[in-house]
Amino acid sequence: MENLIYAAPAAGLIALAFAFWKASWVKKQDEGDDTMKKIARLIREGAFAFLKTEYKFLAIFVVVVAVLLFVANMGKDGGYLVSVSFVIGAVASGLAGFIGMNIATLANNRTTAAARKGLPPALDVAFAGGSVMGMSVVGLAILGLSGLFIAYSTMFSASTDMAGMKTVLDVIAGFSMGASSIALFARVGGGIYTKAADVGADLVGKVEAGLPEDDPRNPATIADNVGDNVGDVAGMGADLFESYVGAIIGAMVLGYGFSLEHGFVEMGPLLIPLLIAAVGIIASVVGTFFVKTKEGGNPQHALDMGAFGAAGVVAGVSYFIITALWPENLEVEAMGVFIANVIGLGVGVAVGLITAYYCSMGKKPVNSIANQSKTGSATNIIAGLAVGMESTAIPMILIAFGIVAANHFAGLYGVALAALGMLSTTGIQLAVDAYGPIADNAGGIAEMSHQAPEVRERTDKLDAVGNTTAAIGKGFAIASAAMTALALFAAFMLQANITTIDLAKPLVMAGLFIGGMLPFLFSSMAMNAVGRSAMDMIEEVRRQFREIDGLLEGKADPDPARCVDISTKAAIREMVRPGLLAVVTPVVVGYLFGAEALAGLLAGVTVAGVLMAIFMSNAGGAWDNAKKSFEGGGFKMDDGEVHPKGSEAHKASVVGDTVGDPFKDTAGPSLNILVKLMSVVALVIAPLIAIDASAAPDEPAEVHEDAGDDAADEAGDEAGDEEATEE
Repeated sequence: MENLIYAAPAAGLIALAFAFWKASWVKKQDEGDDTMKKIARLIREGAFAFLKTEYKFLAIFVVVVAVLLFVANMGKDGGYLVSVSFVIGAVASGLAGFIGMNIATLANNRTTAAARKGLPPALDVAFAGGSVMGMSVVGLAILGLSGLFIAYSTMFSASTDMAGMKTVLDVIAGFSMGASSIALFARVGGGIYTKAADVGADLVGKVEAGLPEDDPRNPATIADNVGDNVGDVAGMGADLFESYVGAIIGAMVLGYGFSLEHGFVEMGPLLIPLLIAAVGIIASVVGTFFVKTKEGGNPQHALDMGAFGAAGVVAGVSYFIITALWPENLEVEAMGVFIANVIGLGVGVAVGLITAYYCSMGKKPVNSIANQSKTGSATNIIAGLAVGMESTAIPMILIAFGIVAANHFAGLYGVALAALGMLSTTGIQLAVDAYGPIADNAGGIAEMSHQAPEVRERTDKLDAVGNTTAAIGKGFAIASAAMTALALFAAFMLQANITTIDLAKPLVMAGLFIGGMLPFLFSSMAMNAVGRSAMDMIEEVRRQFREIDGLLEGKADPDPARCVDISTKAAIREMVRPGLLAVVTPVVVGYLFGAEALAGLLAGVTVAGVLMAIFMSNAGGAWDNAKKSFEGGGFKMDDGEVHPKGSEAHKASVVGDTVGDPFKDTAGPSLNILVKLMSVVALVIAPLIAIDASAAPDEPAEVHEDAGDDAADEAGDEAGDEEATEE
């Protein structure tokens, strides 16, 4: 059985080889004319200028945190390896983002050039660019995680030693913390960058100057296109990287719980999460070959065939993996574990489809916002807020059902497997998601390089599908965040020796209230950051329109470099506070008030964070498509009156979309990571604040650094006593 673990790193290498092949193919495609090359070069230079600046800051952060982790774990067996795992996780996450954005910026203009030939070639290039991001994320994640698990298991004889396996799981959690830290800064920084540019481009370019989308006269257009790459490609990649890793580690820690019950290491529950992830990679690679369409066809059907087909394959193969590896001597049955895994997959798809309903053009929620735009910006905003709030109901019911059902069939381990079920096909899910901003940029390049109308029509068709896939992807990410956070929360309780959470205890309730407050404070920081950055961008765009003679007439070129610089500096400056809030808060609460107070904090931040994430992402998406409803042939109101692009109703919808931009692209997606990062930080420090398991029930609990090791040793001693008695 132990040799099966090598299938995980092998799958990681296959994913990276596939990503390399797709990247090489994209580079060979036609780059287009000189104007397209020039615009693509500006976008690429801006994206890498931001990434270079961001990674310099993150390098300092990683070194500081690694040193602190080393000091905190001094004296513990293998404690220094937490720092090693943290650094490797951070580097792997950053590298995945770099690779994905590198190819995305190369695929932008090549998609535009391919669109001159037809829709199928354009889809092929855009999706190939997204595939590099998706496969790089899962490849580096599974290769790093399984590689560390194999190395540490050998070092501590973990397959036969209970205490050794606990040490492995303690130190490997640092990998997830490293990935989560990079993900949060990438999401927040990228979101601030893109929305500062987008708000400036919309309010001054569209509303004040009356320019169309992606007009080359608008100085903020290039910065806006750069933002699509740093926010929606690199940011989303880092987000799902840490969800993927967190779900696997949470399931492995809970799988170790079965070993505690029996006094010896049960390898089956530990290997199943890694092997399901490995199968998901292979299925994702196969699924990419089914993403094809015909001229005049619907790209959405092609993308759905690849994504849902891969999910079906994983669901089928996971049955054989679970039934083959699941121990017979456990109370939980193999079929129950399999059902829990499938439940997670089903809930993830359902939440994604509900999210798409609330955010799609032509559907009742978006139409209601467009109708309210007739009476101005205020009613548009009121309608958007109402839609966002309403959209939380069904997803939360589905998530609650998923948790209860998965727990019914396989306990908390089943909940962790349900989260992994959602994320098992992350490779192709992320490829579909990253395809969207590539198509969006391709449309911008078509507009700025004055391509024939049919070229923009093809890229717009790809972009429209990309908006739907993005909405589904965000819903999927939120649902997986909720399930992953619960799995990590349960793993934290196991590692901290907490059996129950008593809400009657003042410290627990205080932690619950503080945790519930944090998503609001975090969102406030993120949105204020966008507001401050957008003000600088607005002033710069106005200055260029005012001072550059002939710019609005198309007789002079704007200065996009200045706008790119404003967004870059603002993003780096503004991402620090919300990032540190997520990392520092669980450490302070855990060390000052104990593990139970920290458990209350995690419960509060999970519930409020997931609700806020759904509300903000869906409200923003609905506002965006309400605006786009006016930009085709106009929007037909309920009273039959048609309001075209440029009408007062359209201008009101632009204001609503501007409000929704930081909702859906900055604060909303970042809340997913806030929830998971705080749970991961708690899991990492759990052995340091664990409750002394030997304390009597009526005695106050004390922090005991080696409580987890003692529990493992006691379990081993009991097993030895039983063997002696039998003899």
